[in-house]
Amino acid sequence: MTDVQPRTDAEIQQDRTGSTSTRRVVLMGAGGLGMAAALGACSTDSSGTNPNGTDFNNNPVPAGSEGTEAGSTGAGSGSAGGTVLVAASKVAVGGGVILDDLVVTQPSEGTFKAFSKLCTHQGCPVSKIQGGQIKCTCHNSDFSIETGAPTAGPAQKPLTETPVTLDGDNVVMA
Repeated sequence: MTDVQPRTDAEIQQDRTGSTSTRRVVLMGAGGLGMAAALGACSTDSSGTNPNGTDFNNNPVPAGSEGTEAGSTGAGSGSAGGTVLVAASKVAVGGGVILDDLVVTQPSEGTFKAFSKLCTHQGCPVSKIQGGQIKCTCHNSDFSIETGAPTAGPAQKPLTETPVTLDGDNVVMA
């Protein structure tokens, strides 16, 4: 008679090739799915009008440029044809206002200036106007409200100026 010994379930499972998944196989599969999802999110759709597959417009129309009332902080059309940036009464002498893309200042009575609101150091938006300075609190750069030139901090280049004029009671793009 033959001596037969019973086998455990673990021994039976080991004999069945491919029937169990090891932790390594499961983790590799999960990692592969994660990688596929990440690569799918980075892909571009070539159906857009730009080479990178997006419909990004390099010269967008300012927000609120149509139907905006004169005197508001949005953009509109002035009587001279320029885009209304802000009512002159909202820009304090020796101060300014921060808009969506620009900072409009009034360094002296009746003189208006506009500058990009992006700091030339690392592109943070400027956050306040105080003491005759446009301030970027990201890295403590200060800029002149008259020239946009850096006066303190790590920024070395001036803020980009945008020509503006006074059209009636509004500051408009020239």
